[in-house]
Amino acid sequence: MKIAFQMDPITSVDINADSSFRIAEEAQARGHELFFYSPDHLAYEEGEITARGHSMVVRREQGNHVDLGLFERVNLKDFDVVWLRQDPPFDMHYITSTHLLDRLAPDTLVVNDPFWVRNYPEKLLVLDFPDLTPPTTIARDLETIKEFKAKHGDVILKPLYGNGGAGVFRLDANDRNLTSLHELFTGFSREPLIVQKFLPDVSNGDKRVILVNGEPVGAINRVPAAGETRSNMHVGGRPEKIGLTERDLEICAAIGPLLREKGQVFVGIDVIGDYLTEINVTSPTGIQELERFDGVNIAEKIWEAIEGKLA
Repeated sequence: MKIAFQMDPITSVDINADSSFRIAEEAQARGHELFFYSPDHLAYEEGEITARGHSMVVRREQGNHVDLGLFERVNLKDFDVVWLRQDPPFDMHYITSTHLLDRLAPDTLVVNDPFWVRNYPEKLLVLDFPDLTPPTTIARDLETIKEFKAKHGDVILKPLYGNGGAGVFRLDANDRNLTSLHELFTGFSREPLIVQKFLPDVSNGDKRVILVNGEPVGAINRVPAAGETRSNMHVGGRPEKIGLTERDLEICAAIGPLLREKGQVFVGIDVIGDYLTEINVTSPTGIQELERFDGVNIAEKIWEAIEGKLA
């Protein structure tokens, strides 16, 4: 098959951690042809969805991990699969790319389905499952956020469309910074904020559970660095081996059918203690760490699911 990757620069990825690289590596091992382009080079041209990029060959050799062909224009309808894999922020640039990729159906399979990526961003899809999540409020209005904090005391405040742990603040019962943080966030963005009750279990780790076509295939635990609330690996969180609990399986059973129905093939959910906090559909990570810990080839499972859809 012909496979295109819409992602951040392939030349600068960490080949021992990047999920897109591992997916590309597995695709190549299965005999598929690879093409790379950045979202800046996606276009609508007189009825065609095109991209300008490079054919590529990958190898597991850091610093020499990809050979790129000549820069060329392609029609994405000539491809069997397009991967939507650039990192957030989930801004209008990102949203526009999902609108353009929507137009490839039914000729080309886009993973994850861009219509539902657009309509199910990470911190909003969890609102469909209030029984699984901690107390949550989404608001731009300061008084609404203050009332939530007064009710719950110890809270987490973060941008609604952020990623990688950026801009995440814990405000305990004695904190006096809420108004200043609200001024800071609303001064450069018109987006609402999300505020959740703080879960003390985060000190034991923030579990990333990987689902393929709606089925759980394993998990890693991300433990915060000393003095940190955030457990994201981008900000120093340490990955650890961990199994799936009965509660994890209960959460996956509740959300899995919806993910499968909406074409979300590769998803990473975040679980703290007994609570679901995010459903990551834009550019989830964690498959390389899981493969090292459990010996499970998640990339293979992903491609089996995709090939099954195209059979």
